[in-house]
Amino acid sequence: MAILVIYTELLLGTAIAHTRQRSACNRQEPFTKRLHTASCTQDDAAAVSQSESRPTEAELESLSAACARLWDLDSNRLVPGRDYVLDVGGGKKAYWSDDKAAEPLFKHVEPNVFDLPTFRAFYDLLDNYNRECGVEEVVTRQEREENGHFLDVICETSVMKYAHIWLAMNGQASPDLKQFKRELHNLWFKLYRRSSSFDSSGFEHVFVGEVKHGKVTGFHNWIQLFLEEQRGNIDYKGFIFPRRRGQEPDENSQIMTIQFAWGAELKSVSSTLIGVSPEFEIALYTMCFLSGNEDNFIELAGYDVCIKCHSIGWGMIGSSYPIVVDEA
Repeated sequence: MAILVIYTELLLGTAIAHTRQRSACNRQEPFTKRLHTASCTQDDAAAVSQSESRPTEAELESLSAACARLWDLDSNRLVPGRDYVLDVGGGKKAYWSDDKAAEPLFKHVEPNVFDLPTFRAFYDLLDNYNRECGVEEVVTRQEREENGHFLDVICETSVMKYAHIWLAMNGQASPDLKQFKRELHNLWFKLYRRSSSFDSSGFEHVFVGEVKHGKVTGFHNWIQLFLEEQRGNIDYKGFIFPRRRGQEPDENSQIMTIQFAWGAELKSVSSTLIGVSPEFEIALYTMCFLSGNEDNFIELAGYDVCIKCHSIGWGMIGSSYPIVVDEA
């Protein structure tokens, strides 16, 4: 542990030297305000201070406490009711065939969202995959560069800095930043067999979505859902009723369990966090996955949540997604 702490000190020093300090003026503001506030430009606004990035002893011993800290550090998260508004439509059981939503799920999303570097880098990854399981993925040089750029930009954020230090101090990741990025690459972007050789990856399954035997699998990311809905490829069919009289979603919900069709294929039940940044989801799922549990019970924004993690192959992410505990 002493060696890890020393390495972590070095990591923090390097991170602080190469990132921008996060000022008080943008600490709790929605990203829309930060984008248009001259005194808080991206160049002079802040990276994380040493105290912000360092986990407390309690957080080192508790995954739930660490995930709650991640939530607080996600300065790029959209503010419900201001940066996005939902039209949740009606509720349904997963096996009901009728459509309970007359309108798309997303009534409004702040159009400047993709001006944020991590959102823009994430967007560039979404067209790199063939959604059909059983079709071998071919990764071009440009796509490899996009993967690397995405890891570079998310690792500059306070969320990923915290996740890196937490994982390193718990012996679950290398304290060296370059090696940590390689580990992230192997977890998320290394291809593996789902139906046939090299036809899938953790990133494709969780964030982009796949089709297997005529059904949608994975697809747990709100950005991909919004973009595909804007393109006319998603038919939102309503939210899934909570099982034990839990709270039904509304226009400001930050986690939902829904049903939709992606083209001709149905996703009967899909759960997703709404409005969070790409770096937050990568950090959250990586921490939960490397902690070694299939079911990880945490609290996010007042929701009791189970982060489900499934491995595939030799320690790679098969799937990861949130479930409201009422529905677990």
